[in-house]
Formats: sequence, C-alpha cells, structure tokens
Amino acid sequence: MKLVALACVGLLATPLIAQETGPEGLAEPHYKGHAEYVPPPPPPVTADNTLNLQLSTGGIVSVQLRPDKAPLSVARIKALAERHFYDGLTFHRVIDGFMAQGGDPKGDGSGGSDLPNLKAEFNDLPHVRGAMAMARAQDDNSANSQFYIMLSPNLTLDGKYTVIGRVIAGMTYVDQLEKGEPPANPSRIIRAYVGQAPADPAMPAPAPGASLPGLPGARAVLPGARTSPPMQPLTPHR
Repeated sequence: MKLVALACVGLLATPLIAQETGPEGLAEPHYKGHAEYVPPPPPPVTADNTLNLQLSTGGIVSVQLRPDKAPLSVARIKALAERHFYDGLTFHRVIDGFMAQGGDPKGDGSGGSDLPNLKAEFNDLPHVRGAMAMARAQDDNSANSQFYIMLSPNLTLDGKYTVIGRVIAGMTYVDQLEKGEPPANPSRIIRAYVGQAPADPAMPAPAPGASLPGLPGARAVLPGARTSPPMQPLTPHR
C-alpha cells in the first residue's frame, strides 16, 4: 500500500501498486479562515516521548511525541525506532512548501513494517509547520511505519491523518532534505532513537547501545527484523 500525501492529476498510466501516502492536499498551505489559530499548549517535553532523527542533512531533529493524542501510533513509532527499523531509510517524497515523507523500507512509498496496520487516531492536533503525522493508504486504518513532517502549515489536512507530535528542535535539517518525488539523491535517516533531545542539534547521536541521557537503563537501539507486508492494489494519486 502506498502512502501518498497529495492528490495528483495525470497518473492514469501509473501501474496499480500498493502504496502508502501522506496527506492529500495542495503543495501550498491553505488556512480557510484559520490564519489566527493558535493550538493549545502541549504537555511538558519528556525524554521517553522524544523521538530523535539524526539526518544525513547534518543534524538531529527532535520530535515531541503525543501519546495523549495518538497512543497506538506513538507506541508504534517508538517500537520501530528501538528496533533500528528507521536507520538508513530515505525520505522518498519531499515536496517544497508542503511536507517530507519517509519511513518506508522499500523507499518508494509501498512498504511498511512486519507489524499490523494501525487504527486511525484522528485528533485535534493541527497540521502546522513541524507537525509529524502517520502516512496511510485510502483506508483510514492503514498507517503502519511511514510518516511525514510538515514543511508548511496546511490545516485542510486536519482530521484526515493521525498527527503524532511536532518538531521541537532541528527543523532546519528537515528544511534541507533533498526535494523530489522521488528525490534524485534522497536524504536519509542515519539513526532514530528515543531519548532526551540533544542540547545542540548538530551534535552526533549517541553510540548504538549507549544509555540515553535522562533515561536510566534505556538503550539507543534494539535488534529487529525489517520486513514488509504484502502489497495491496491501490491507484496512487497525488
């Protein structure tokens, strides 16, 4: 299943493949009268709900995960990060002024983990700049491992995709991701781990297996298989 983030014209000749997608919408942000919207303050940032993505663009992106809004999806992201699943994966779909999508072991939007798909957890977290959400196929309950990070706000996507958190540090490294669908030279996740956000996003990630700051006894990585579920027919669109 291919997770796609936008609806596109002119793909009638595209083969039918299972593809997960990010949000469907326009590349330009649309507010629909919500330009003055200010989301409620999030809960305090804690190390056990901070996802850190060390990117090939030169630094670490820290995301405050929101298990209070999307417990199943947050648990999935954390479990896959602990299994080393995201390490080395690319951002296969990066649209300037819209969003950056990654988390597919196949690198083309059609893959996922060996875990079952997730039930949708639509909530009131808005698609503002830096928001992180689960990509999915046409079925609301088809999110698995793929995610996207908003480069610009697009509130027309609210209530259609499960938002799981927001970038709290290192957004500049998301902005620097190679653009394209797919990019000619896609940027990669070097390491993904849960733990205290680094004071300097440009600092290296902790060594694999090292104890994470703020999490006594926690480990940066755990071994795990990386397999994909069978593909299901879906017409990709953007």
